[in-house]
This record gives sequence, C-alpha cells and structure tokens, in this order.
Amino acid sequence: AKAQDAVLISEGNFVRGEIKGTNYESVFIQIEEQGLKEYKAKNIQSFLWNGDTYVSKPFIVGKKGVIKFFRLIESGKVNLYSVGGTSGVDEPVAQPRQKVRPAFGVGMGTGGMGGVGGGVSINLGGGRGGVERPAGAAPKPKEFYFIEKPGTGPMQEIAVDGSRTAATKALLLQKLTGDEGLTESIKATESFDDKVLIALVKSYNESVK
Repeated sequence: AKAQDAVLISEGNFVRGEIKGTNYESVFIQIEEQGLKEYKAKNIQSFLWNGDTYVSKPFIVGKKGVIKFFRLIESGKVNLYSVGGTSGVDEPVAQPRQKVRPAFGVGMGTGGMGGVGGGVSINLGGGRGGVERPAGAAPKPKEFYFIEKPGTGPMQEIAVDGSRTAATKALLLQKLTGDEGLTESIKATESFDDKVLIALVKSYNESVK
C-alpha cells in the first residue's frame, strides 16, 4: 500500500514510494533504501499521490514564469486544476523534533501561494502570513482554481469565493463553448463555488467530446 504513490520524471521513467508532501514547487517522496528524495516541478512531469494526479505546469507570476504543481481535478476539452486546500502544502521535516516548525509552504490561504523567495507569491490574497499562527490553530488553507482550454491561451485563475462573480461567469462562458444548455445555466448562476465550478466543467467535458 505504501508504494502506490509515484513520481513520473519523464515518459516511462518513474519512481515509486510514499509521498510525504508537496509545497507545490517540490514533491518529497520516501523511496525504499534511498530515503527521502526531493523532486522539483521544473524537473519532472507529474506525480500520483493518494489517487490524485499533480501536473507540473508553467505559470506567470507578474512578469516572471515559474513552474509549479497543480492538482488535476477534471480533464478533457477543458482542464480544471487546483492549488492549496488540504492536500498538504508543508515541506516534510526530516527531523521529528522540529515537527511544529512551519515549513515554507505554509500560509497558502492567507499569504498567496507560499512564495519561497518572497517574490514568488501570486497575489492570491492578503499579506497575513499563516506562519505566525500557533501550531494547531491555522485555518484550513484556501484552495485556488485554474481553468485551461488547450489551444485557447494559457491557464487562468478562476475565482470561486464569490468575490469576482462577473469575471468568473465571463471566463466560463469563454471556455465552455458549444453547449447551449450549459451556456444558459452559466448565465443563470448567481454565485460560483468549487462544487458548481467542478460540476460545470465535468458536464461540459461529458457533453462536448
């Protein structure tokens, strides 16, 4: 059971082991007889963790391109990805005594995407870093969603917290084309949360092959 996780380095080249965590820029996997190994998003294609696929993809932060891992939620004509949530944004700590020390991936939900160098945050939230919170008191990290329709431009962030409903609606109408019923459904939706977003993309991929 422990060997069900895998890191795909390139086509046909993968390692199996037990993934300990990801900070969305690196993934940490425990490999038998080799110990804990780190693979950076820029050097591998994807990894499989607890049945979920995380894909390394380029993303523009300001004017700088970075490569991060994105969890694949729905795939087809339109792909839906997420970053954050409860999927483990902490860097695993090798020394057990330091388990309460917050890792540099902490604070996803409050301080952007947990930029390591300080300049890598994606402006996804205020500057209230979660690092200062006492252990055990941190809120559930926020999850950020990204939508991609291959051939129609780069992946884009899509808001599901009700803050930018008009922009979310416009982006969905731009990406989920060719299904009149779905178009009407999107136009009639007053608020988008993660469940609505996932259902719309799933429905689109099933109807438009």
